[in-house]
Amino acid sequence: MGKINAQFKVILDKAQVEQAETRVFFERVKKKKPRDLDTKIHDLHEKTFKKIDCLQCANCCSTTSPIFRDVDIKRLAKHLKMKENQFVSSYLKMDEESDYVLQQSPCAFLGNDNKCSVYEHRPLACREYPHTDRKNMIQILGITEKNTLICPAVATIFEELKKGYL
Repeated sequence: MGKINAQFKVILDKAQVEQAETRVFFERVKKKKPRDLDTKIHDLHEKTFKKIDCLQCANCCSTTSPIFRDVDIKRLAKHLKMKENQFVSSYLKMDEESDYVLQQSPCAFLGNDNKCSVYEHRPLACREYPHTDRKNMIQILGITEKNTLICPAVATIFEELKKGYL
């Protein structure tokens, strides 16, 4: 599998060290529910993704699994010319919350060049990751906090947000 860029590793290591501080920040944001939260995060998302290239990282694909909905399974099975149940038994398992997730990490579709071999057919969760351009960010702050430890872009966005916010 591909390797994470050294600069991004430094960002993630810092996020790990600052995890307790970040948790406190997220709790304050949840309590205050700032009206401009989406706007601030979306602006930082745009700014950050002008500098960060996911193909230099792919840590999300290397360490976590998206949730596969029925429509994702159907689309991928068709693309791979497999029956849906064959796709499920070959690649997926049911997690504690009864969601289909990958059997293993890194993702079986991640190449050595950090490219996704099923990119055009990837699950919705992959298409939307890291979710920092979503509306109503307040609703997903829990998963976003976890993503600061997985995605250098999310870590960067929230490091910037913490500066002078709240």
